[in-house]
Amino acid sequence: MRYIRAAAFFSILLLINVSAATAEIYKYTDERGVMHFTNMPTSPKYRPVVTGTTSSISFSSFNDRQYDHIIRMLCREHQMDFALVKAVIKAESAFNPHAVSRKGAQGLMQLMPGTARDLMVDDPFDPYDNLRGGVRYLRQMLDTFGGNVTLALAAYNAGPGAVQSSNAVPPYPETRTYVRRVLQYHREYLSMR
Repeated sequence: MRYIRAAAFFSILLLINVSAATAEIYKYTDERGVMHFTNMPTSPKYRPVVTGTTSSISFSSFNDRQYDHIIRMLCREHQMDFALVKAVIKAESAFNPHAVSRKGAQGLMQLMPGTARDLMVDDPFDPYDNLRGGVRYLRQMLDTFGGNVTLALAAYNAGPGAVQSSNAVPPYPETRTYVRRVLQYHREYLSMR
C-alpha cells in the first residue's frame, strides 16, 4: 500500500511538472528598456519567450547558436567581432528571425525597412539576408566612428546622425540602455570563449 501511495504521489508531481513546463512565459520591453515578464499577457505587446521544460528555462525560445555558422562567416568577411555581433542580435531580437519592433525594425538584427533597402536586403525575415545586411551595417557604423564600439552601437540604435550631432551617445534613455545592454552581452559572450 505504501508503494502505491508513493507511486500516486510521484505521478501527481510529474503531472504538475509537465503542466508547468508547458506554460508559456511572455515578455515585452517598454520604452525605457525595462523587460516585463508574465504567464498571463494583458497586452498584445507581450510575446512568448519560453518553451520547453522548467529545468532548462531561458528567456528565449530561440536557439542563440542556431546561426553561429552564418555569423562566423559574415564576421570573417567583414572583419567583425563575433561576440559583438551575437550581443547585438541578442539585444535586438533575442535570436527571433520574425521579430518586429514597435517602430517597424525587422528580423534578427532589427533592420528598419529603409536601411534594409539601402543594404540590398531583399527579405529581412530571412536569417541569412538579415544577418548579411546587419553585420555590414554594424561594420559601417564602426568605420564611421573610428572603431569606437560605444558610438557605433549608439548609431546602430539611434542612427548615425544622432551620434554625429552630439559626438557622443545621444541623451535618449532607450539608446543609453541599449548600449549598456549590448556591452554587457558582449562581455558575457567573450567570457564563453
